[in-house]
Order: sequence, then structure tokens, then C-alpha cells
Amino acid sequence: MNPIAPTHPASAPDATEATDATDAASRQHRPGTTHEVTNQAPPLADYNLFSTDAALGEALARAGAQWHRDALARHGAKLGEAEVQALADLANRHAPELHTHSARGERIDAIEFHPAWHALLALLRAEGLHALPFSEPRPGAMAARCAGYFLHAQLESGSLCPLTMTFASIPVLQREAALFETLRDKLYTREHDPRDVPLAHKRSMMIGMGMTEKQGGSDVRSNRTEARPAGAQSGRGARYLLTGHKWFFSAPQCDAHLVLARTTEHDGLSCFFVPRFLPDGTKNAVNVQRLKEKLGNRSNASSEVEFFDAEGVMIGDEGRGVPTIIEMANFTRLDCVIGSAALMRAALVQAIHHARHRSAFGRPLAQQPLMQNVLADLALESEAATVLFMRLAHAFEQSAQAAQPGEESAEALEARAWRRIVTPAAKFWVCKRTLAFTGEAMEVWGGNGYVEEGPMARFYREAPVNSIWEGSGNVMCLDVLRALEREADAAQALFLAWRREAADHLVLTAALDRLAALLNGAPGSREASARRIAQQIVLIAQAMLLRAGPPEVADAFIATRLDEHAADCDRVFGTLPARFDHAALIERALPADYLVR
Repeated sequence: MNPIAPTHPASAPDATEATDATDAASRQHRPGTTHEVTNQAPPLADYNLFSTDAALGEALARAGAQWHRDALARHGAKLGEAEVQALADLANRHAPELHTHSARGERIDAIEFHPAWHALLALLRAEGLHALPFSEPRPGAMAARCAGYFLHAQLESGSLCPLTMTFASIPVLQREAALFETLRDKLYTREHDPRDVPLAHKRSMMIGMGMTEKQGGSDVRSNRTEARPAGAQSGRGARYLLTGHKWFFSAPQCDAHLVLARTTEHDGLSCFFVPRFLPDGTKNAVNVQRLKEKLGNRSNASSEVEFFDAEGVMIGDEGRGVPTIIEMANFTRLDCVIGSAALMRAALVQAIHHARHRSAFGRPLAQQPLMQNVLADLALESEAATVLFMRLAHAFEQSAQAAQPGEESAEALEARAWRRIVTPAAKFWVCKRTLAFTGEAMEVWGGNGYVEEGPMARFYREAPVNSIWEGSGNVMCLDVLRALEREADAAQALFLAWRREAADHLVLTAALDRLAALLNGAPGSREASARRIAQQIVLIAQAMLLRAGPPEVADAFIATRLDEHAADCDRVFGTLPARFDHAALIERALPADYLVR
């Protein structure tokens, strides 16, 4: 007899009740069943990055690139797939590894990447984002390429580095007819060839750049790497031997790099095309010392190298290396703006998605007025960055088609000002704003945003890099001042156009007056105020561009960024006046049916 069994039969439960009670007790004490998982936002996947972005679609139309809409929609859907999004996480969790020597002791300097890295590069090349405006020129091609780049940058940032350098090298290399003839097909192809073999055996190629040395940083004119002729010939097109180092050598696995070095015949710096392998198939004497351990951009390999009589071909005129490679940097700076705008967009979409699926204090976060204010303010900042980079892309295309200086129309002068003046200002301001933006978006996620399982921590770690690479904030702002002086006619054409457009708007007119006052200050005062000048140029530019879209977007942006009585650009996000329709701004940024588009 069971000593603990009930003594009265009527008090015993039936078999079903006894089983339920036993199961409940078992569940109560079984490991892993202490609670039910509820009120957690599902992963954001299977949505279309392009068709859900109204601002990008409208800007594409204004740039005359509607012909590329179907390709972008297809690309946007692909990037939204869960399997593709997983590639970004894998490529960043498994960082590249350097193998300096083979098992036999040969110097190989091979970089081993996770397969996800090559899958990402294959996606980029398949869309032509490395060469589209050059390989398939037509009206709107630059804007089409930049829109596609923007979509991919929302997925993963590190894979963009070798692609953007390859893209930026093409207009420089096109000026070297004989050399470019040997490279064209491998630069233009949409196939990614991951093999680390001599170029003659590859189907495609990538190009990197090497400027920075230990002693100089942004001051590349202090570079000390030396180049001496390898034979009797010297100057443009001749072979040289380079000895020296580079402190930041981006993507050392690239098939060639554009490098600055000082020749013995000329005190200035010259630019050299330095291949990874020599014509006989042996490795060029570019030794990778180590890979950088970086805060973010972990999927991409950044290195320190030394040249031991490494062979290179001079491109451009001797002593004109800085202007030669600066042309390349102008394109990479544009891509920095796009990359930062993309981080904003990616973080914004994740924040809105989370807020729509997470409840607190009895209702979804997205329905709470203060959270709506934060999300709407972020949406404004993101749309302003989007329309800005798309206008810059159009200006790059216009500049490429412009007449010779002195024969340009007012429209061509304005395009030159957008490219030469607004681009470095945008590189400063948009990249700088992305740091605060990604931090705010991470906060929407709360503690979940701070852990590495989700994408927000990666976005946050990526945010600083575009402010630093290709010229830090101060370098960009000083470049804006130089451009204003050297391109005075272009600056005047742009500012006059803005005056005409703002004639009916008191706040914009006052903002232009404040900019003029800053520019008319003493030279020392202008340099000290260079950041304020760059900031004001960008905010005015963004306001002008937003006026081509919905009035409620432009009105909210101008009132909070340019009205001297209300604007404070160092303010935190989420301080929009209550009179603006916050919910409508969020809906424009990401429509409620985004998961089925």
C-alpha cells in the first residue's frame, strides 16, 4: 500500500486530472521551461530594401535613372532575404587571417577569408556596382550605381572597401591608355574571381590604394617611400622599384594598388600602379607585416606593408601623384557619404521594426508619442542623407560631361560646386551624424541592441570608420575652404541658385545670410569656423533638396535644423515639435506593409 495515497476514494482525482497535474508540476521544475518567450521582435527579414524606401525611389527618378528601377527592386529583394543577411554576420564573425608563409617557407602573404566574404563580393559585382557608369555609360548611370551601392551598404560595410577602391581607380587608370587596355575587361566584368593567383590567370580583378605612412597620416605630402627607375627610362609609364612602407594599406589581397612614392629625380610625390604579382608569376615584393585589429569593418582586411624594391609603373605625371590619386579619393569620399547614409537607413528600419513588434507599459512602442518623436526625427535625418548623396551622384555625372572651364553653363558650374564643395562637406557632416544616429537607434532596441547577436552593435561599430578614412573631419572641412577659394565661380553659381530657390522662404534666406557671414569673416576666423561652415552648407543643401518631396518632410527638417530660434544641431534626436505628424513621417520611412513587399 502507498503510504501517501488518499484514504478516501472520493477525494482521488480522475486519471486525466492526475496526468495534467503531474505534467504541470513537471514543467514547473523542468530546466528551460521557466517562462514563455513573448514580446520579442522577430528578426527583420524577407523585405525589399528598395521598394520600401520612398525617398530613394523619388531621388532615382529625379536623377534620370528610372531605367534601373527593376534591377534595384530585384537587388533590394535579394538583400532582404534571411539567407543573404546571414552572410553579413558570418563575414564579420570570421575575420580575415594572414598567412605570411607557405608550409615550405615561401613568402606568400595570403589572406584567408570566410566564404561569406566572397559571396558578398560576388553579389556586389553581379550588380555592376564596381564599374557601372564606366562600363555601361548612359544618363543616370552614376545615380543608378550609387543607389545600388546604398542598398548593399545596408547589408554589410566591409565588403564595400575593395569594391569602392576598384570603382574609384577606373577614371584614373583610363588616362593610362596602354595600361588600361590590358586591364579593362577584368575591371569591367561582373564576375568575382576570389583566387589569389597572377592576374594573367584571373577572370576579374580588384584594385586597392596605399597612401598613409606612420609619420604623416592625413598629411600624405610627408610620405617617405622612395621610387627609383628600374631601367633607363623614367617618368610616366616607366617601371620603378619602390622601397618604404604604408601604415594603412587597404585590402592587401587586391590584384594591384595605387601607391604614392617620392622619386629620386623629383621632390614631389608620384603615383604608381603596383601589382600583387609580377609578369613572371612571382609575388611582388610587397610584404604584409600584419592585419589591423579594428573596432569595426572586421570583415575587411586592412594591413601594414613594407616595399622591398617592389615593382610599380608610374601613372600620371611625375611629381603629380597627389592630384592623381585625389581624383580617386573624390569618388571614395562620395562612397563614404553613401555608406554612412546606408548605416542610417539600416539602423532606422531595424528600430522601426523593433518598435512595431515590442510592447511596453501596455502598448506597442511605435504607438507611444515619445518613441514616435524619436523615430520620426531619425527618419528625417535619414531621408536628408539619402537625397543628398543622390544629388551628389548626379553632380558627378554632370561634371564628367561638362565643357572645359570657362565654357561651362550655370548648370555645369553648379554641378562642379556640388561635386567639389558639397561632397567634402557632406563627407564630414553625414558621416559625423551617423555616430549619434546609430547610437540612438540601438537604444530603441534597449539591451538587445547592445549584444552582438543582433545587427545594431555591428552598425554602431561601423559608424566611425567613414568619418576617419579618406580624410578625417578636419581635413574635409579645410578642403571645403580650399574648394570655396579655388572654385569661386562655381561656389557663386551654387549660392545664387540657392538664393533664388529660397526667395520665398524666410528661414532658408536667413540661413544663407548666416553662411555668408561665416564666409566673409577673416581668414583665421574662417579656418576656426570651418566645421560650422561645412555643417551649414550641408544643412542648406539638404533643405533645398527635401523641398522637392513632401512638404511636411521639408518643413519639419527646416524647422528643426535651420531655424535659428529652434535649431540646435547638437541636440539629441526626438525633440521634434508636437505640431508635426510624427506617425506620418515614420510611415513614409517604412510603410506598415513592409514585410510583404
